Amino acid sequence: MGEVVIREIQKEDNVSVAKVIRSVLEEFNVPKVGTAYADPQLDCMFETYSDPQSAYFVVEKEGRIIGCAGIAPLANGAPEVCELQKMYFLPETRGLGIGAKMMQICLDKARNFGFRQCYLETMPYMEAAQKLYIKSGFRYLDAPMGCTGHSSCPVWMVKEI
Repeated sequence: MGEVVIREIQKEDNVSVAKVIRSVLEEFNVPKVGTAYADPQLDCMFETYSDPQSAYFVVEKEGRIIGCAGIAPLANGAPEVCELQKMYFLPETRGLGIGAKMMQICLDKARNFGFRQCYLETMPYMEAAQKLYIKSGFRYLDAPMGCTGHSSCPVWMVKEI
């Protein structure tokens, strides 16, 4: 694989980021309602993550976005809790350690913002992602935290940071 760059999102990345996210969700046959697929922010990620205590990163290879992830305060959650959001990678990116690197960048940023916990939601069949989350120190929860609007995501995890 050629050189990979991880950097903060720029306005001109919006269309490519939305395509990556929708492509991965379609690959896994994720429901289009109650998941990130239906999020109104999906087409304006740069603007969404310009909010305070929010950051979004892209993985770029040869000028092409091939992955992305971000952190932001957990909607309707405690002020010390952030959420790992919209972490998706195209198939060519998986299994190369890029997800772990991206996760660390997001968690470091969350820590710098002063968050003490990081929450996430995922789908049961996204097993490779769950392995990465567990390896990164996340643990399963019995119920969701906050109110993300992702009613179709029944797997909840949290990590102390």
